[in-house]
Amino acid sequence: MQARLLLEDGTLFTGRSFGADGASIGEVVFNTGITGYQEVLSDPSYCGQIVTMTFPLIGNYGINRDDFEAVRPYIHGFVVRRHEEVPSNWRAQYTLDHLLKEFGILGISEIDTRMLTRILRQHGTMKGVLTTGNELVEELQERLGATPLLRDQVARTSTKSVFSSPGAKERIVLIDYGAKSGILRELTQRGCDVVVVPQDTTADEIRRLHPDGIQLSNGPGDPKDVPHAVETIRQLLGEYPIFGICLGHQLFALACGADTDKLKFGHRGGNHPVKELETGRCYITSQNHGYTVKEDSIKGTDLTVTHINNNDKTIEGLKHNKYPAFTVQYHPEAAPGPFDNSYLFDRFLEMIREHKLANPGRPRQAQLSETLRGELQYAQK
Repeated sequence: MQARLLLEDGTLFTGRSFGADGASIGEVVFNTGITGYQEVLSDPSYCGQIVTMTFPLIGNYGINRDDFEAVRPYIHGFVVRRHEEVPSNWRAQYTLDHLLKEFGILGISEIDTRMLTRILRQHGTMKGVLTTGNELVEELQERLGATPLLRDQVARTSTKSVFSSPGAKERIVLIDYGAKSGILRELTQRGCDVVVVPQDTTADEIRRLHPDGIQLSNGPGDPKDVPHAVETIRQLLGEYPIFGICLGHQLFALACGADTDKLKFGHRGGNHPVKELETGRCYITSQNHGYTVKEDSIKGTDLTVTHINNNDKTIEGLKHNKYPAFTVQYHPEAAPGPFDNSYLFDRFLEMIREHKLANPGRPRQAQLSETLRGELQYAQK
């Protein structure tokens, strides 16, 4: 069956359909990863986007139960050069086509993805409509113009209720702005007692969980679309050690008085070089974001830049000068991509331990006595 992809600048691609039938609108972006298409499909940060894979062969190793980064995909379309219908891999349990059909996601193959990527690099990401129907191009253009891009992706992808992954060590509250499973996996592998909370959880609700540290997750969209998250981070800053990833990095910067801006075509792939300024070492990182912290907005804040992107010199890491808090723009949990940066989770836990040594809490018996005394006084009134 034929499928078409129409960009808002009028460029039309005609190819072969796979996955679901129908029509879908989203922001057209590209990912440069050679492998990891299952993790890309299931990364909540792609919510509302039509994802183009620059590697020409996709689907060759199928889909398995273990490599998902969320319980379901949130993308609005999938664009590839060649779709392999019959995977060859001992781990494969079903096909890419099966996955897309299951979740109503459209796919298109047999188009020139190099040309599409060059257009996006030259003109920036743009809206597009992917369809298997017979609509006139004029009708598709009218529909594109009348349909705004999503602004509520964080609410769509975040958990709706609190849940925990018990552990014997530090209690980490993971604020889910559209978190990848890899973040929870890295924390639980280190024995942490992780409590995952929705994106609109208040600072007081988080305090009642008595965390040792706060993990700010990745997520989709513009950080300025979730101002309540910025305010929550601002209230918690200084009370608990904080580690932010991707969208969490951007929200943290906004909470500290910095500003963010949209990149022309974003960073999406598993081979982005990042320089750590303190050591001069270059790390190869996994990335997926369309926004960045503006360099000139750091002046006048209590933030210090710790990492920069070696390709375009954008900010890739921050730390707070007064409080135990640091963030990175890239994905230390990888999936897909290199695991070179998983040490940052160890650094986070070490920061928590140092903070607890420097700020010993009151004995639990004293806290309990004070609570009971307050309840008794309240009852007597």
